[in-house]
Amino acid sequence: MNNLDFTYTEISSQVRVEVLPTFQIDRSDEENDYYFFSYEVSITNLGEYQCQLLNRYWTIKDGTGQVHNVRGKGVVGQQPKMAPGEEFSYTSSCPLETPTGNMRGKFEMVDHKGDKFWVTVPVFFLRRPETFH
Repeated sequence: MNNLDFTYTEISSQVRVEVLPTFQIDRSDEENDYYFFSYEVSITNLGEYQCQLLNRYWTIKDGTGQVHNVRGKGVVGQQPKMAPGEEFSYTSSCPLETPTGNMRGKFEMVDHKGDKFWVTVPVFFLRRPETFH
């Protein structure tokens, strides 16, 4: 495992999203162009009222510029509710066929009144550590 030592942060709609990507060398097979990355996401409700994550939308781009869009209900099988000041964290993964890439996204949320809103996930980079030079 090789932590990329950089946390990406974005605050939107009174919700902070932090992402810490990690290159998983033990799960990668570079000879077969398989580069495995994990990323930890922390979502913090900075508002005054409870909110809930409903859906996720990801755009994944590999080192060749190929784009893959992913959408789904919740994150890691959950639709977490967060009270004011509460944080929800989870870890997920993304295999690529190139040693570099990036991800960006957004979460569809709902507030205590039932109104939906969007939270931005910052663009974060997936890089095998040796590709920094």
